[in-house]
Amino acid sequence: MRKFLVVLDDSRECLNAMRFAAMRASHTGGGVAILSVIPPDEFNHWIGVGEVMREEARERIHAHFEVFAKWMRDRQGIDPELVIREGEAVAEIMAQVKEDPEIGVLVLGAGTDKKGPGPLVSQMTRSSGSLPIPITIVPGDLTKEKLEAIT
Repeated sequence: MRKFLVVLDDSRECLNAMRFAAMRASHTGGGVAILSVIPPDEFNHWIGVGEVMREEARERIHAHFEVFAKWMRDRQGIDPELVIREGEAVAEIMAQVKEDPEIGVLVLGAGTDKKGPGPLVSQMTRSSGSLPIPITIVPGDLTKEKLEAIT
């Protein structure tokens, strides 16, 4: 089964990327893998404090994931999988794509800010030549209706 890999983060554009991935998976008989990357600099504290912070980050990710997963199950009939990795976002995305041969498309949400599409989109497009799969960049300001029409 082909899976759409989408990155779960705190950005506003993440929502449209999630919607697009779920709708495409539903319409094509695919699946969705949701990747959340915990940056390493969050745990540069004493060992005990770092472990507590790591666990709190995982709890936040699971809570955030459940909101998207419920919508995907209820509205699109898709049961997404959650993958949590620790490290630098681009390196962990690349590693996940290489480790999971079922991933067929990376879906990223583009920001609507005047500064550009966002750091992750900018970094991943620079690395796109070394990815074995295509990247779909979903504009952050697309309406639900427009997303439904194009998926």
